[in-house]
Amino acid sequence: MPTSYDLLRAELAARRDGLSPRLRQVAEFALLHPNDMALETIAVIAERAGVPPSSLIRFANAFGYDGFSTMQRVFRSRLVERSSDYAQRIQALRRSEGDGSSPAAVLERLTEVGTRALEHLRCSIAPERLDRAADLLAGAEAIHVVGQRRAFAVAAYLSYALGQLGGPRTHLLDGVGGMTLHQASFITDRDVLVVVSFAPYAPETLAVAQRAAERGARLVALTDGPLSPLLPLADVALEVEDAELEGFRALSATMCLALALVLGLGQRVGGTGLPPRKPRKTRAGGGSLERGQRSRRAMPRAVALAE
Repeated sequence: MPTSYDLLRAELAARRDGLSPRLRQVAEFALLHPNDMALETIAVIAERAGVPPSSLIRFANAFGYDGFSTMQRVFRSRLVERSSDYAQRIQALRRSEGDGSSPAAVLERLTEVGTRALEHLRCSIAPERLDRAADLLAGAEAIHVVGQRRAFAVAAYLSYALGQLGGPRTHLLDGVGGMTLHQASFITDRDVLVVVSFAPYAPETLAVAQRAAERGARLVALTDGPLSPLLPLADVALEVEDAELEGFRALSATMCLALALVLGLGQRVGGTGLPPRKPRKTRAGGGSLERGQRSRRAMPRAVALAE
């Protein structure tokens, strides 16, 4: 009987394919909607999962629990663990660091865990997955990018950088005014959705991914592991374990992965992602371009990407 949410989630993911169709349906709902499993009544959960209430009891028994309420306590423990605010995290950081809690000491620890995350990324991402993701982006009619909460920074950068390459048009689903699903309604089966999400997985992001999959769009997911609810929806999933220090999670490895995608698309749409170089104009006597004309030359996209 798994006694923590992480152990239970791992067990659900490992045994999902071996369950009966009805229990597999419950497992998929539990992985996608852990908050519902923690907070709702058995009748509400059964209705939302599309199963009879007795299936939830059988589901709990299948994983060693004596009843559904016992399993539900494990889902609730996840909410308790994630309820600590930033002040509590900072206090924990101070306790762990002691006299080494100065900004310089914290920076040193962050660079250490960030270096390990980057090294893990280098060893864990299969080159063929990156190639497949870049190929999907290059073949899309349009690229849509979504990410909420801390993943929004990655999504915003991807939308900006991919849009500089002169390839498929790129749209950021920023959800301003609560319009995330409305923005997702423009996704077609000729498009690719790049979705960025990490535990505890923003519901808005999962809803967009589900809608895009239903519309036949291809999905490239940047997510955090084999238990991510995005994996069943994604055509290509790039799993990244980013640096974390006392509950504060950095984005160093994820941003590195995002830049690799940008450069991969750039190589496919224009060699380097830059517009073709125009022939250099000369004077009638063979002299070089005048200084005034040279200053008016358009700034290469490479400079824009480096900003």
